Amino acid sequence: MFDEVYTLFREIEKGVTLISFLFPYLPTPANWQRDRARIRLTEILSNVVESRKSSGRVEEDTLQKLIDSKYKDGRPTTVEEVVGLIIGLLFAGKHTSSHTSTWTGARLLSHPAFLRAAIEEQHQVAKKYKDGLEYNAFLEMDTLHNCIKEALRKNPATPLLVRRVHKRFTVQTKEGQQYDIPQDYIVATPTIVNNNIPYIYTDPQVYDPNRFGPERREDKVGGKFSYTSFGGGRHVCTGEAYAYMQLKVIWSHLLRNFDLELVSPFPNTDWSKFLPDPQGKLLVRYTRNGI
Repeated sequence: MFDEVYTLFREIEKGVTLISFLFPYLPTPANWQRDRARIRLTEILSNVVESRKSSGRVEEDTLQKLIDSKYKDGRPTTVEEVVGLIIGLLFAGKHTSSHTSTWTGARLLSHPAFLRAAIEEQHQVAKKYKDGLEYNAFLEMDTLHNCIKEALRKNPATPLLVRRVHKRFTVQTKEGQQYDIPQDYIVATPTIVNNNIPYIYTDPQVYDPNRFGPERREDKVGGKFSYTSFGGGRHVCTGEAYAYMQLKVIWSHLLRNFDLELVSPFPNTDWSKFLPDPQGKLLVRYTRNGI
């Protein structure tokens, strides 16, 4: 079943493009495959949910939490709703993490000074935690954290943040121009533009993790929405801390155990995808060299 689920997720990913975001029902081969994959994946996961519910077995896991969840009016979630939430969680968590990990590596391996700083930090942390790295060790990896954060600024996993307007409001630009936003409109803010505003970020086109250090803190210059790679406001990504921890665990292991060299050219961004990955192959030469 795992292989089939993996294949179905790949087919869904191929159908998630900027074109399909604007025209989700356009009769293209990618959209047809995406929709067929979604139907089959729903069948598989529905069987899993119904099996859990009919067995009477109660587990301490995310699936159980979704099954037991209720709306404010007391209505329980349906099988269809639980399946939709599972697909959303798996799709968002799987792709965004691999996307960010890949761009983090591409950026780091293309900037030797920051790569050396990240490796030196690993030496220092490993020396301090001689008996093995624990949770607190990863919290002390500020250099690696900022390298990941800067990779996300340059290559956010989500290019657009989309919201429906529930109440009419007015926004004002830095220059003082006002825009009235009616109720029920859909508003979208491009993350890649937000993360490159020149009056917030110094030389925004330059990869510079030091911009997030205590001396500069450029992600705070324009207020709480200066940095929006994880969204913002009430709907900010709840998995932000987990995502940073996951990526630091991955890259800490790689930096401590391997010498890495980017042998392919730095990749262009594939803007045809809604989740813009590196275009083409990203080739890395590695040799084992444990810290």
